[in-house]
Amino acid sequence: MKIGVPKEIKNNEYRVGLTPDSVKQITDNNHEVFVQKDAGSEIGFLDSDYINAGATILETPDELYAAVELIVKVKEPVPEEFKYLNEGHTVFAYLHLAGDPQTGLDLASTGVTGIALETVTSEDGSMPLLSPMSAIAGQLSIVVGSYHLLKPNGGMGTLIGSFEDVTPRTVTVIGAGVAGKQAIEKAIENKAHIKIIDLSEKKLKELESIYGNSNIEYIQSTESSIEAALTVSDLVIGAVYVIGKQAPKVVKNSMLKSMRPGSVMVDISIDQGGCFESSTPTTHDNPTYNKDGIIHYCVTNMPGAVPLTATLALNKATLPYVLELANKGIDQALNDNKHLANGLNIKNSEVVHEAVKEALLA
Repeated sequence: MKIGVPKEIKNNEYRVGLTPDSVKQITDNNHEVFVQKDAGSEIGFLDSDYINAGATILETPDELYAAVELIVKVKEPVPEEFKYLNEGHTVFAYLHLAGDPQTGLDLASTGVTGIALETVTSEDGSMPLLSPMSAIAGQLSIVVGSYHLLKPNGGMGTLIGSFEDVTPRTVTVIGAGVAGKQAIEKAIENKAHIKIIDLSEKKLKELESIYGNSNIEYIQSTESSIEAALTVSDLVIGAVYVIGKQAPKVVKNSMLKSMRPGSVMVDISIDQGGCFESSTPTTHDNPTYNKDGIIHYCVTNMPGAVPLTATLALNKATLPYVLELANKGIDQALNDNKHLANGLNIKNSEVVHEAVKEALLA
């Protein structure tokens, strides 16, 4: 199979779909890999590294897309790339179609087959290709949240954590999936007071058995419990995910009025439309905005801030699936592997994943 790795063009996106090591494993399986010039150069993967791994370097996206069948990307194709796509292509990437329904429908209209990393499942019910980036975003949420709490950055001017007799600051994490759990663990390392809010009482009990009760509260999610937590929070992490669908708006605009001026909200769910009603997508160039005195961080490609770490973690998870698609062919691989088939979002100009379809056509 002919496999292409384009250079990502989203704002501050330096991740790359395949590393040279991944390319070597693919070419060892007798497939051809074409890599766009400088696709990985910003994170130390030079064109010469790809050539040594057996890849062919192509100068332009026009050449790349014309040469390949399977396109391995990180982020969803943006409208500027739609002109290169057609029914002969399969894109394997994070698509997050529900986060921008119109763009999702426009992508489908190109005729491309779209396999979304974020809806591929596993036998235990987890999301094996979403998890690595969720984990990174969860850890980053505490880092960027702490940074924007600094007074020069518009925050209230506090450090997360406890110092001698100073009362610990409060971090609220809404949603205790992979991203939320990483945020919780990072907040524990910082000795913060933590409020964990989740719909599942079972999950809260499991977390309590892991982390104990020292400086941690376990709260079942209701509108009133969320609002109560916000009134005393310095940093709020939104990490709510529903497979294929837009994230529910668990924090209403009206709740901001009860929050402390200069507190910070980080919306990890922004790729799926955001879980704060006040969320608007931002970029790494301009990551925050102030609404009602509250700093909002809503960057849609958070792991892009650590592109080398993120690329290595992503390739470790995705390479077996890329090889399966290449070795068997797209249709056979999807037919043989129901979990990979759960990643199929668009085909023949239609949205075929039920949850994604519901979100786009709502």
